[in-house]
Amino acid sequence: MGSSNTLSSVREIRRSQRADGPAAVLAIGTANPANYVSQEEYPDYYFRVTKSQHLTDLKKQLKTFCEMTSTEMRYFHHTEELLDAHPEFLCHDKPSLDTRLSIAAAAAPEL
Repeated sequence: MGSSNTLSSVREIRRSQRADGPAAVLAIGTANPANYVSQEEYPDYYFRVTKSQHLTDLKKQLKTFCEMTSTEMRYFHHTEELLDAHPEFLCHDKPSLDTRLSIAAAAAPEL
């Protein structure tokens, strides 16, 4: 008898969480962060902010890839100042997930 009551409760919860009637898309929108780098400038930007300018062969490859895409701009929430303030973002052996999530939680509503 206990399992049928539990099943009824689960059904009631599911029913209460569903809308009546058909679903509809009311609007579609896009939002981009205010910070951006042109595709042409992106390889220089990336290797500068990651302090990887010494990897010239890799940078040359990235430039080639960037030239092959139709992307015109790359949008970022983070700035060079933000990356400088959080060196753990660029150091793979240091934890940064909590910091990244808190930054994203504050930035997402703005978009």
